[in-house]
Amino acid sequence: MATPVKGPASYFPSIEKKYGRPIAEWKELIHASPLTKHMELVTWLKTEHGLGHGHANALVAHTLAEAGGE
Repeated sequence: MATPVKGPASYFPSIEKKYGRPIAEWKELIHASPLTKHMELVTWLKTEHGLGHGHANALVAHTLAEAGGE
């Protein structure tokens, strides 16, 4: 049996379903943003792209962790 996905990535299926974009596309948007701080990016995703707080937070946390950021 597969190990359940935990942490920020556990939100990815619902993010893709709700907002109609693949996770890779969201990560590209985050990397392309001039913003670098976690909460700045979360606020930007919420205001500019209409994401909910939990979804925006999960995307930013996962993307920054992969990049060795905050």
